Amino acid sequence: MKRSNRLAWLGAIALVAIIVLSLIAAPRNSTINSGSTYNRAADGYGAWYAYMQQQGTTIKRWQKPWKDIEAQKKPMTLLEVNSSLGSPIINSAKREWLQKGNTLVILGVRYPVTAADFHTMQKSPLGDVKIDTTRRHDKADKEEIKLGDRFGAVVWEEEYDKGKVIFSTTPYLAANAYQDYLSNFKFLADLVSKQKNAIFVNEYIHGYKDADVRQQEGKDNLLSYFAKQPLIVALLQVGILLIVLIWAQNRRFGKPEVLTVPVLDNSAAYIQALAGVLQKAESSDFVVEMVGKEEQLQLQKALGLGPILLEPQALIDVWREKTGASSAELATVLKLQSQKRPMRERDLLSWLRKWQTIKNNY
Repeated sequence: MKRSNRLAWLGAIALVAIIVLSLIAAPRNSTINSGSTYNRAADGYGAWYAYMQQQGTTIKRWQKPWKDIEAQKKPMTLLEVNSSLGSPIINSAKREWLQKGNTLVILGVRYPVTAADFHTMQKSPLGDVKIDTTRRHDKADKEEIKLGDRFGAVVWEEEYDKGKVIFSTTPYLAANAYQDYLSNFKFLADLVSKQKNAIFVNEYIHGYKDADVRQQEGKDNLLSYFAKQPLIVALLQVGILLIVLIWAQNRRFGKPEVLTVPVLDNSAAYIQALAGVLQKAESSDFVVEMVGKEEQLQLQKALGLGPILLEPQALIDVWREKTGASSAELATVLKLQSQKRPMRERDLLSWLRKWQTIKNNY
């Protein structure tokens, strides 16, 4: 496989792995956004919120935590959609808040399913209300059913002194998907408007927060934001990319090293190649002849003699005359050189060392 094709395949594998990890491990925001008045999807309440404004009803979005709700002095009606309640439990703090004359409307209490049809039209003073759920609530004492059938209540009300709480088993009572059913919009509008309180929709539970709240909770701090994100997904993706890159390049971590290009000596390469051939052919006599001639010429040049090779005895006489040194070693190397017969490697090395000694002594 060509290198370019290999890199392409590795890149494709890394991309697929990152996409799969993102789909599996990335956080799901669709659930928390369901029921929000900012949401224009079928499960959002943007259309109902616009309807309330068109009717001239004063309605606002609440984007602060519950402690700020408790601090309000005037009575209010708070609508919470898809609050994911397993059962309609009102804690002591909320009970105290309700008793002051406030109203809480919770859509999306998950009661058990019943044998009722999933699609039903429930009778109400404002017209038939379309309900798409089989979940029902068995009526208890001090509860008033607003919508229901023989299988139980769909919407009901509980009183708490001056205030009250209204529950619904479906979170989609007036969702965007029911824009063609005006009775649904009117029914929810009537539920939140009867008390003549200021009407708010809780968007804080959907993740929407005022600027001062975000600042207090550290959301305006970039480091704080990333610290609260599921960084394991990003770390896995970066790890996969690093593994693929290392595999593709076949290298370890570290700085790249520049390879040095050796300078080619043609003469040395030729001599080494020739020496290898002569060694395999066991032609030491040829080496002795050629090297011996060159060594003799170098010695004659050092003695001031001409470039023509002298007879061994003549060279020995000149050596003795000009150096006054013993000529025995010179006579030995010249004699071995003149024999022109193959030498063993050990004898050849010894002969070369003697020539080196002669040159060093001159």
